[in-house]
Amino acid sequence: QLQASGGGLVQAGGSLRLSCTASGRIFSAYSLGWFRQAPGKEREFVSGISRLGGGTYYADSVKGRFSISRDNAKNTLWLQMNNLRPEDTAIYYCAASSIATTDVSGYDYWGQGTLVTVSS
Repeated sequence: QLQASGGGLVQAGGSLRLSCTASGRIFSAYSLGWFRQAPGKEREFVSGISRLGGGTYYADSVKGRFSISRDNAKNTLWLQMNNLRPEDTAIYYCAASSIATTDVSGYDYWGQGTLVTVSS
């Protein structure tokens, strides 16, 4: 019910915009988040946004470079990623939660992931 897209190959310093569309449930009822998982590493929180979009939060590693937003009328979540670094390389997942949390275990629904590769 969550579909992430927008990943790809980009050079360091470049930008990408990830999208996540939802269907089947009331989109605005959920806090949403982006997570990522690099090879051999655990899935980690990247950014989150409250139900109506008034609150946003970021991992320290992406603060100032990434921006999360949502449009409940379009059932869509975005992650604008600027000034990308090789260490941002990972599969990026969107997820929905009934609470506002950065904890992976707090998310109930997950998209399939989209691969972001940043070359140096």
